[in-house]
Amino acid sequence: MRIVVIGAASAIAEHCCRLWVARETCDLVLVARDAAKAGRVAEDLRVRSPASTIAVVEADFLDAAAIGRLAAETAARPIDIVLIAHGVLPEQSLCEDDLLVCRDTLEVNAVSPALFAEAFAGHFARAGRGTIAIIGSVAGDRGRKANYTYGACKGLVARYAEGLEHRFAGTGVSVVLIKPGPTDTPMAAAHRASGRRLASVEQVARAMVRGIDAKRPVVYAPAQWALIMFVVRHLPRFVFNRLNL
Repeated sequence: MRIVVIGAASAIAEHCCRLWVARETCDLVLVARDAAKAGRVAEDLRVRSPASTIAVVEADFLDAAAIGRLAAETAARPIDIVLIAHGVLPEQSLCEDDLLVCRDTLEVNAVSPALFAEAFAGHFARAGRGTIAIIGSVAGDRGRKANYTYGACKGLVARYAEGLEHRFAGTGVSVVLIKPGPTDTPMAAAHRASGRRLASVEQVARAMVRGIDAKRPVVYAPAQWALIMFVVRHLPRFVFNRLNL
């Protein structure tokens, strides 16, 4: 199986890779903004699966031309799965106080994943096969004062994935949108410090891999977030606006 992982240094992406190499020999292309971090992930995966091929590629995640070149180069050989997993999670107050932080958050979490998805979509369309898996978030289901900048980014990712799914309906190309709840990763350090209950990275990664295998259009991870967010989405505005969420 040949898999390209965008944002391979992220904890969730790393654990997905561990699950993939544990069950079969893989050809992995780990794409990251920091090659040294991705290199450490690659070394761990090589120990776990000596028969697998692990390559590391450093890329500029905000350069549309570079993203296009990366997709073209990696798609020169058939790809089974592209996992788009990168992102940042600044405090909402920082986005409110500093427009540069706000802009960077929007570009890294919304524009960049959409560009990667579109870049690989063209190659998958020509090949007539492949799976594009994109990590969104439950935060994208409804704007909340606690994280509306990040949530808006994930809302854009969700709509983009939905459009791609519609584009490829009835073809051999699948689009899987993963919506993790709060997860115990370095990115969620502030949540951990506040005592908030977090899902384990391993639990979320297992749900993701199962969902990608099944080519499910939307995967909540863990699954109970589907019901939780159904309730949150359907709360009347006059009720929702009274809640401290």
